[in-house]
Amino acid sequence: MNLDDIKQLIQLAQETGVSELEVQRGDSRVRVRLGEVTTEATVPRVPLAAALPNGTPPAMPAPGPGAPAAAADHTSEANVSLMKSPIVGTFYESPSPGAAAFVKVGDTVRQGQVVCIIESMKLMNEIECEFNGVITARLVENGHAVEYGEALFAVRPA
Repeated sequence: MNLDDIKQLIQLAQETGVSELEVQRGDSRVRVRLGEVTTEATVPRVPLAAALPNGTPPAMPAPGPGAPAAAADHTSEANVSLMKSPIVGTFYESPSPGAAAFVKVGDTVRQGQVVCIIESMKLMNEIECEFNGVITARLVENGHAVEYGEALFAVRPA
């Protein structure tokens, strides 16, 4: 990557409002962080390589029908924490198809309570709540892939 590519990444991050961006091309890796991070938003993954040659940022796809609202909609109120995925895998809200969800929006949760399952490498990993509180939003659609550190739930401390 050259200096112009890095400048374009910074400009792209500023124009789209993304607070952190990391790009790797071959052996080169660049991470751009803008300002202080106070909330997180679910941002659709868009290949940056397509935007860099001509300097035009990619169009952001609209969320699909039934998709959870972005995290920013639920974390703007004070004292809301995000429970993040500790691993990469597939998010499941219930122990089996057709079973009731572990937690729903409005449920009170306690530290150590199982809130979802993430399937990774054919293993079902129970994910436990990290703190006591009330679920204000589920930020991932059932059956969709999640990345390490991706917000799963917004929780207001009790």
